[in-house]
Amino acid sequence: MESFGYLLFLALILLSTKVLGIATKKIHLPQVVGALVAGIILGPSCLGLIEVTDFIKKTAEIGVIMLMFTAGIDTDIKDLKETGVKAFIIACFGVFVPLISCGALYFFFFNHTADFMNILKAGFVGMVFAATSVGITVETLNELGKLKTRTGTTLLSAAIIDDILGIVMLSVLTGLRGQGESSSVLMVVVKILLFFVFVFVVGIVTKKIFERISKKHYESRRIAIWALAFCFAMAFSAEVLFGVADITGAFFAGLILCNLTKARQYVAKKVTVTSYMLFTPVFFASVGMKTDLKTMNVEILVFALILIVFTVLSKIVGCGLGAKFCGYKKHAALVIGIGMVARSEVALMVAQKGIDAGMIDAKILPAIILSVICSALVTPILLKTAIAKNPELE
Repeated sequence: MESFGYLLFLALILLSTKVLGIATKKIHLPQVVGALVAGIILGPSCLGLIEVTDFIKKTAEIGVIMLMFTAGIDTDIKDLKETGVKAFIIACFGVFVPLISCGALYFFFFNHTADFMNILKAGFVGMVFAATSVGITVETLNELGKLKTRTGTTLLSAAIIDDILGIVMLSVLTGLRGQGESSSVLMVVVKILLFFVFVFVVGIVTKKIFERISKKHYESRRIAIWALAFCFAMAFSAEVLFGVADITGAFFAGLILCNLTKARQYVAKKVTVTSYMLFTPVFFASVGMKTDLKTMNVEILVFALILIVFTVLSKIVGCGLGAKFCGYKKHAALVIGIGMVARSEVALMVAQKGIDAGMIDAKILPAIILSVICSALVTPILLKTAIAKNPELE
């Protein structure tokens, strides 16, 4: 019986994440919130039915890799080119303001000494809140008929660039893990640069191969299988050869294939179905299962409440300032800032990577999850309120 217990665990995870995911979707929240709640219920916080075994960990890791691959392949390069420099500037503000503010909050709240490792740990915490989940914003803007405005287009492009910058910064922080001497840090920088050279060279060759294959087999399962194999190979290369996070390799594998004219949608669809059938629900549930709410004390609760405020304001201020710098009017800048508030999948992935690397203390995971959920809750409310005050959005 014990040898086959993992089958029962999978059944419970898949059923609970889907049921609660549907429930949260009905109240206009991302299904990931429901999956997190399912994990919390199944884990030590409530029922304690499932432990995070090695099997669960590896299955969850595959889910993260596939998520980042689909994020890369779904990236629309044309939209990025249209908004160009403005979206990039807004994204830079949107990454560095949360990175510095949320990281500084963690650093000073827990009275850490200013040594290299503690600063790096603070950087990891800040990095969790650098990435944006724009799905809620898209749904809200579409509902209000503002998605195709100049502000809406810039916001979406900035969110994509935001994620790319976040992944690059995660690569830097991951590479710096355990390094303290200047010579070691220099070696890390060299490795990261070599990784991007590797991505460029492999990208040129792989793109040509897939373009040739897709001419005849653009709706054949073989191209989806080969694309997924390429994703895993890139994830392995990033982690093992260059010391960069495996999800970075997976993301850039998707970016390399995002310009495939015929096969792109087919590959994205097949990989997404495969991912969400098993691996992705296990990942989100595992994050919830690692969250032990029983360990929350007054200190963590106070930190969580302050972190929620920083999570929301850092994006509004950061992206809003970036938009003002780019010439947007005050109202449009506010809408862009609010539209970038929501965090979701990427934030949880970074948090998980930080915990696995020993850079984020598991005791603050409940605070991180509460902040992610609250950011998803307040975004549509604030966005609708801001647009209602001035419906004429540029």
